[in-house]
Amino acid sequence: MNLFKPTLLAILGAGLAFSVSAQAAPAALNLDQLLQQLEKGKLNQTQENKNREARFNAEKEAQTGLLNQANKEKSDALALSEKLETEFEQNEFKLADVSEALNKRMGSLKELFGVLQQVSGDTAGKLKSSNVSAQFPGRDVFFEELAQSMGGSSKLASIEQIEQVWFELQKEMTEQGKVVRFETDVVEAGGAKVSKEVVRIGAFALVADGKYLTVSPTTGTVAELVRQPTGRFTDTAAELQSSNNEVVPFALDPTGGSILNLLVQAPSTKERVDQGGTVGYIIIGIGLIAFLIAFERFVSLSLISAKVKRQMKTDTPKDDNPLGRILKVKDQYPHVSFDTLELKLSEAILREMPKITRNLTLVKIVSVIAPLLGLLGTVTGMIKTFQAITLFGTGDPKLMAGGISTALMTTVLGLVVAIPTVVLSTMLNTRSKSILFVLQEQSAGIIAERSEKQSNAESKPSTSSTSDKL
Repeated sequence: MNLFKPTLLAILGAGLAFSVSAQAAPAALNLDQLLQQLEKGKLNQTQENKNREARFNAEKEAQTGLLNQANKEKSDALALSEKLETEFEQNEFKLADVSEALNKRMGSLKELFGVLQQVSGDTAGKLKSSNVSAQFPGRDVFFEELAQSMGGSSKLASIEQIEQVWFELQKEMTEQGKVVRFETDVVEAGGAKVSKEVVRIGAFALVADGKYLTVSPTTGTVAELVRQPTGRFTDTAAELQSSNNEVVPFALDPTGGSILNLLVQAPSTKERVDQGGTVGYIIIGIGLIAFLIAFERFVSLSLISAKVKRQMKTDTPKDDNPLGRILKVKDQYPHVSFDTLELKLSEAILREMPKITRNLTLVKIVSVIAPLLGLLGTVTGMIKTFQAITLFGTGDPKLMAGGISTALMTTVLGLVVAIPTVVLSTMLNTRSKSILFVLQEQSAGIIAERSEKQSNAESKPSTSSTSDKL
């Protein structure tokens, strides 16, 4: 029983170790067959272990070879690194020796090349915005490349490059003294690019179709100024372009565009009027009404005065003028006393006065109201200015510009309307009074004449009665 126990344990252990093979094998019929199966499974396991060991040894040898190869590459890299470090140190010493030798050979030329680099950089910036570049584009590229090559490396400029710098500078100076015509593409204010004939006045101005042009420093294109200066300047540009080798006046900007930019930024008359706002438009409206009334009154009074003068030259009264209508009163009442005639003539003059003085009061009223409206606009603009100061402070003057513009422009518009209307009102009143004075003078003459006749008629009966008594 004790001998059977170890054998049974061995069989059970083998059965557990080779359970997979046992499950795959067919069921044993007896103990002999079971023993044969176990022995066969043991042999298979032994062979598989040997194969595994052989593969492990082969992989171990391969890993050992890779490790040896990596160690060799590391040794080679370290050797190469030491060699390169040595070469780098040697090159540093050689470069220092060469740089020192170069500095000794250059001597004063080093300062010359420094000035050449500075001149190249400055000239490139000037040529970008030069009006001469509109006729000869692309000149700034050479100077930029030369300045970059001399500043970014130890490369020196060649004789040809130095001569090219001198040539371009001389060309710029020469072209600045010429007035030439040439064809080039011009970008109009609307954005369209059109080929036009351009007149260049040295480096000061470019004109085409009576408009001033400018050269864009960023793109190098020639474009019309979006805002042109006032008409008297553009008229000179048009006259210059249409001239044929003649001496003509031209508005030249000697600053190269600074003064022209200031003139362009100046607001036009319409923009100034718009700054006045609603009050400004009201002032302009009543001013136009006053001017129309004054014009109508001036024409009417002139015609009336002319007719009165013609009436004074004739004894036949006419109905087309005030004096003629007043003279007819005398004929209508030939036998009334001079007191009654005086009243009739005064009545006739009063009928003529509304026609002569019509609407003159409106002109006078406008002359008084216009500066008051200007003062109203001034107060309104100052209120806007103080509101802007309250909200945003005084850091940005542009925020206060709107209110100040309204305040100033309404005052200006009020004075512009008031001054002429005062003059017109005075002139019209003077003219109307002169006509009324003629009417009153003639009326006084008629009354004096009637009074004299009546006195003579009364004196004749008294004289005849005295003679009868004698």
